[in-house]
Amino acid sequence: MSASVPPDYTFASDNTAGLAPEALAALTAANAGPTPSYGNDPWTARARQLIRDVFATDAEVFFVFNGTAANSLALAQFCRSYHSVICHEFSHVDTDECSAPEFFLGGGKVIAVPGPGCKLRPADVEPVFARGHGVHYPKPGALSLTQATEWGTLYTPDEVRAVADLAHAHGLAVHMDGARFANAAAALAARGHAPADFTWRAGVDVLSFGGTKNGMATTEAVVFFRAELAREFEYRVKQGAQLASKQRFATAQWCGMLADGAWLRHAAHANAMAQRLASALRAAGARLSVAPEANGVFVELTPAQADALAARGWQFYRFIGATGYRLMCSWATEAATVDRFAADFAAVASRR
Repeated sequence: MSASVPPDYTFASDNTAGLAPEALAALTAANAGPTPSYGNDPWTARARQLIRDVFATDAEVFFVFNGTAANSLALAQFCRSYHSVICHEFSHVDTDECSAPEFFLGGGKVIAVPGPGCKLRPADVEPVFARGHGVHYPKPGALSLTQATEWGTLYTPDEVRAVADLAHAHGLAVHMDGARFANAAAALAARGHAPADFTWRAGVDVLSFGGTKNGMATTEAVVFFRAELAREFEYRVKQGAQLASKQRFATAQWCGMLADGAWLRHAAHANAMAQRLASALRAAGARLSVAPEANGVFVELTPAQADALAARGWQFYRFIGATGYRLMCSWATEAATVDRFAADFAAVASRR
């Protein structure tokens, strides 16, 4: 990396940011003395209740270390080895989890389906049910949506409900991969939608509620919106090597982030930085691959432009096709960083 750009000036991922101050303070508070282990502590009880409060329902809540485990274990709760999981072709469930869902399903299959804007619609999913020939083809057991999607787009409550209704009509469970759920919640709150509106009220059965990308460390929540769906899930968590002995250090962070709404404030900031970046890039003549709705900006760059920006020390990924690059904003992204990148892009783009 160039010395002109400090290491924290990166748009590679929202994972590169450190801990949000509320999460860090809660970690320190949880370290004050001995506490019962394996989740039998007041921090874990409080975190569960706070998550129930977020969704205004008596959900069953479990904690794991990362999003791959959250997704895989949640899907395995609904699928046997001969089942399949329907998801978008660009979903992490299919492209970024090293077949972990299939592993935890014990041989099940992920079926990837295309859809515009990185979202699934009933028209995209319906043909899957006509595939195969009886027992010769894996039986669909669950459908997985990502909110916000891997392209930074959002499902509205009506869009979630439409595809969930179809899934339920065919006997499938509905899972939501919410690695960036906080960013979706902040954006949809501005439209008047509460988290419950685009989860359980719209037909979602289980949510992988992301903590890491929201400013926490090594903690994700698996949220079942009906108690009967979570039957014996604690055994699945343990068998999957996801039960933390000092669980308070995972759950205390949720307490710190949820208690006064910091999770939404930080997510809204990341979203605002993405909008600022998108506006600045458009003003400099950039073409965006998709309109940003959460905390990611997807921009078209020529190889020369990408190389020139990388030479100036900026970090980002090629993400869509040969020329689509992803720029992720986090709770820690500063306006000055956004403006500096935009200025560098303008300088690079002006070259002939």
